[in-house]
Amino acid sequence: MDGETIDAELADELRSVCRTTVGDELRSITYFTEADIEQLYLRSDLEQTADLIGFAEHERLGFRSQSAYRNTQLGEYQATIRMFENGYLSRVIRGPHGVWVTTDEMSMERFEELTSALESVLDDFADTVDVDAGED
Repeated sequence: MDGETIDAELADELRSVCRTTVGDELRSITYFTEADIEQLYLRSDLEQTADLIGFAEHERLGFRSQSAYRNTQLGEYQATIRMFENGYLSRVIRGPHGVWVTTDEMSMERFEELTSALESVLDDFADTVDVDAGED
């Protein structure tokens, strides 16, 4: 979480698509890989007390669990949306990296737009991910 986990251009692109798609309902943006995690945005009215490591450990299960949904009649996995008392968490994983975005309440159409935008950015930058980063 030292600011060097993610390519600066990728970080800017993720912030841009989230702000454009989600608008003022955007609460936070966190980028992660199997080895690293970096919070890219946190709305100013929120406390910086979230356990990002705990969240990351849970969201990283998505790297492995995606295979459970392959070849089903549901189609290709796109995103996971979790509902909480004070907001929503949407996780998108593509290849070696992913993003979770927390928001206030939004329509399902906006979650779908967010998913599509994040998938596109993550796919575009998949080759820039250092899959060995964070390992000793």
